[in-house]
Amino acid sequence: MSRAPTTQQPKLPPLLQRRSGAMTRELLLQPGSYGLGMTHQTLLPDTTTTAVCGYCATGCGLRLHLRQGEAVGLTPETDYPVNLGMACPKGWEALRVLQSEDRATHPLLRDAGGELRRLSWDDALKEFCSRFKAIQSQHGKDSVAFLSTGQIATEEMAFLGALAKFGMGLKHGDGNTRQCMATAVTAYKESFGFDAPPYTYDDFEQSDCLVFIGSNLCIGHPIMWERVLRNRRSPEIIVIDPRRTETAMAATQHLQLRPKSDLVLLYAITQHLIASGLVDHDFVTNHTSGYPEFQQHVESFTPDVASKLTGLSADQIRRAAEAIGTASAASLWWTMGVNQSYEGVRTAQAIINIALITGNVGKPGTGANSITGQCNAMGSRLWSNTTNLFGHHQFDNCDHRQKVADALRIDVDRIPREGSWSYDRIIEGIRRQEIRGLWVIATNPAHSWIHQSDVRELLGQLDFLVVQDMYSSTESAQHADLVLPAAGWGEKEGTLINSERRYGLQRRVRPAPGEALADFQIFRAIAHYWGVGDMFDEWTDPEAVFRIMQRASRGQPCDITGIAGYEQIDRCGGVQWPWTERDAAEQPAPATQRRLFEDGRFYTPDGRAKLIVDSIASMPEAPDQRYPILLLTGRGSVSQWHTQTRTSKSPILRKLYPNDPYIEINPEDGSQLGIGSGQTARVISRRGQAKVTVLLTPTIPAGQAFMPMHYESTNLLTLSHFDPYSRQPSYKDCAVRIEPADRK
Repeated sequence: MSRAPTTQQPKLPPLLQRRSGAMTRELLLQPGSYGLGMTHQTLLPDTTTTAVCGYCATGCGLRLHLRQGEAVGLTPETDYPVNLGMACPKGWEALRVLQSEDRATHPLLRDAGGELRRLSWDDALKEFCSRFKAIQSQHGKDSVAFLSTGQIATEEMAFLGALAKFGMGLKHGDGNTRQCMATAVTAYKESFGFDAPPYTYDDFEQSDCLVFIGSNLCIGHPIMWERVLRNRRSPEIIVIDPRRTETAMAATQHLQLRPKSDLVLLYAITQHLIASGLVDHDFVTNHTSGYPEFQQHVESFTPDVASKLTGLSADQIRRAAEAIGTASAASLWWTMGVNQSYEGVRTAQAIINIALITGNVGKPGTGANSITGQCNAMGSRLWSNTTNLFGHHQFDNCDHRQKVADALRIDVDRIPREGSWSYDRIIEGIRRQEIRGLWVIATNPAHSWIHQSDVRELLGQLDFLVVQDMYSSTESAQHADLVLPAAGWGEKEGTLINSERRYGLQRRVRPAPGEALADFQIFRAIAHYWGVGDMFDEWTDPEAVFRIMQRASRGQPCDITGIAGYEQIDRCGGVQWPWTERDAAEQPAPATQRRLFEDGRFYTPDGRAKLIVDSIASMPEAPDQRYPILLLTGRGSVSQWHTQTRTSKSPILRKLYPNDPYIEINPEDGSQLGIGSGQTARVISRRGQAKVTVLLTPTIPAGQAFMPMHYESTNLLTLSHFDPYSRQPSYKDCAVRIEPADRK
């Protein structure tokens, strides 16, 4: 890979228009100050550099082509170990979406007439601090909360969490990672003792049997699917999904089960593995705990019993189990179809259990492998300092608090003794008037949160809402009292951590528009204006924060003390955690592909993985006579991403997917409802309704329907219910009825 040297960038143009106390505009912009300036990497004219993509957690390497130090185009990086020269449409268009006319370019404050009006950064920062401090003074420190993200750099997340919790005294903060990965995090922590996805992408190519549960990998993570297609072992591909998705169409076995019967199915597969003698008893005996109770729990879930509950034949279940049990290397992969469920944690653990009892852990082509959603959800899981203490420590552990305080060089009394409320509890706190002020960073809850009309109403009840985002047009920004304009991918630097635990670099190759600033700079300025700038003297730039993170990671399963800085991350094509000082002393460089648990030891106190089972839960809102259709939601196309905040800004991407909401239903249901393909219908739930275009397709069974999550209207319908262990919303099941749009 071609690398560009690092030099100091010329000073940024003036962003502040007035003096702020004793701090002049020049001081605020001075690199290394408490204000808005910082050092950046500058690239030589007419060269190339590599940066990791900022969309999904695949973490592809992109080669950025520069003219006079600014990116003018990009191509996939051919020797980056993640994507090997491939990119999806979103990656190809990553630069284009930065040019949108609705970029947030100046701070905006809502006036008495309800209009957002431009103001200076100085006034915006004063408003931020004075309004939040006034709320805390009147209603208590815990009355202000923040909602973080999986979209910004790891160092920015670390700064935000430390500033909010330790500097501003905000006890409650969570991230939008709660919407996608909380279930996998909880499952791994309980089963393995730490949030530890064990795999590397090479496992897609090394498996003899790949099982995808609730994952349309072809659409959701197309470059990972390309890695599957590189597999030369003629693998068995088993897809467990209610829909006949693009991934299911490529499977050797598609288990098209009834929605939310996946836990029953997985227990039945487990039962048949045990009954057929396909258990690795040496691995179970030496490396797991709880097997007798586990075996007793699943013995009643025979394929014949499960057949009645799942809609599959008993032979289908047996065939899938035997394919897994007889494979020399089986890997099991899951995404949101498992995580976004009212019993998602136990379903994820049922997947983990299958990998454990068959010995498919720690070896090439194996693993119980959750695929992450957002580009830096892994960074959020480890470093956002929300429900877990900085570096995935625990707030209620006094040794952990002292260790983090020492690493950050702050007073240990600044660290709370208990964790934050989860996202849903923060939203409920607004309803109860316990939360009166909210700071939302790089996320869009007014679109993405479950039962959308309810959360929008609650956002309107806040005394003060601050939204910090790239765009001023998001649904959440339109509710804001104060909008802080942020730089996006390509306009700032830092690291992102992908699904396989790989730290990769994002680079600053474009100037941010107008007065927009990197989130890092905004946090640094807020620290000064809040009066806690001295706490963050060392937090001068992203790489300085990376060094602080390294200190805090020491001794943790995610230890990164051996990484020699950004230069090594760049040179090695990313570095997977863990990489300790001891590793670095013993080896010249980290291997490109590394797996966890090769020694069979896990992060539990006894070093054994736990086999965890539970009873089956009933669907909270099953279809009935009034609402006879079960609505499923998920990713719509390769060219869409989440709430379309970015992808909708690309004319090319918009040509690759339907711009208006649509619903997929079975032709049999269309005939009964008198609705044909291309016609308009209303979809009605107990919470709201949406007007959509109908697509008749046999890929979805009768009695079910599917809507992509990307459209604003989808979450008008969804039911607000959650996994009891992870508190992750269950987006993928609610009862609706569908009728022609012209029906009175």
